[in-house]
Amino acid sequence: MCNLFKIFKKQSDKPTVKDIEVINPEVVQPVKQEVMEAKPIDSTTIKRIELLHPVIRQEVKDIYREIVTKVNSKYCQVRFSDTLRTFEQQEQLYAKGRTKPGNKVTWAKAGYSYHNYGLAVDIVLLLDQDKNGTFESASWDTTFDGDNDRIADWLEVVKIFNSYGWQWGLINSKGKRYDLPHFQKTFGYKTSQLKKMKTDKFGYPILSL
Repeated sequence: MCNLFKIFKKQSDKPTVKDIEVINPEVVQPVKQEVMEAKPIDSTTIKRIELLHPVIRQEVKDIYREIVTKVNSKYCQVRFSDTLRTFEQQEQLYAKGRTKPGNKVTWAKAGYSYHNYGLAVDIVLLLDQDKNGTFESASWDTTFDGDNDRIADWLEVVKIFNSYGWQWGLINSKGKRYDLPHFQKTFGYKTSQLKKMKTDKFGYPILSL
C-alpha cells in the first residue's frame, strides 16, 4: 500500500468551527459550489471521491449525485468528510487518546480500516446557519431534516447508500450500531485479507469480484 502515499493529496483546508472532534479534522470549510443538475455540489467531496478504490469510484459518484438531488437543500449539504485514508494517517488517528492527547476516535490500527483501501466513506452535514451561502457549520445530527420532508436527512443518505449495497456504520458485540457517519462496501473481504492482497500500480488491492 506504499504507493497510496504518493497519490494521496494532503487535505489542508483549515476548519472554521472550533473544538470539534472528528476523524478528519479538516472537514469543515466553506463550500465551493459547482453545478449538478441545477443544484450546487461540494467540490471537496468530488475530490475525495476521486481517491476511492477504482472499483467503486463511479458508483460513489452516482450515490453522491442522488444525495445532491434528493437530500441537499438550500441551507444544508452533505459532505464526504473522509474517503481514502493512508496507513500513516490511520496510525496517527489510532494514537489519539492512547499515546497522543485527545479522545479515542478509532479502534482500527493501520491496515484494519476499510478507509485504508478506499472502500469507505464518512459523511457530515454542512449547515449554512447565517444563510450567506458559505455552509460554515458542521453537524452530525442524525435527526436533522433540512429539506422539511419529515424524514431525517441522515436517514435519507443511509437509504441511498443501502440501495447500492453499502453497509451503514459498524455493529458491536451487543448488536448495537455505532460510527454512524461511516459507510463501507467490503465485497465480502475482511481487512486482514485486503492487507495481504497484491496491489495495482497505485497501491489499491486487486479485488476478485
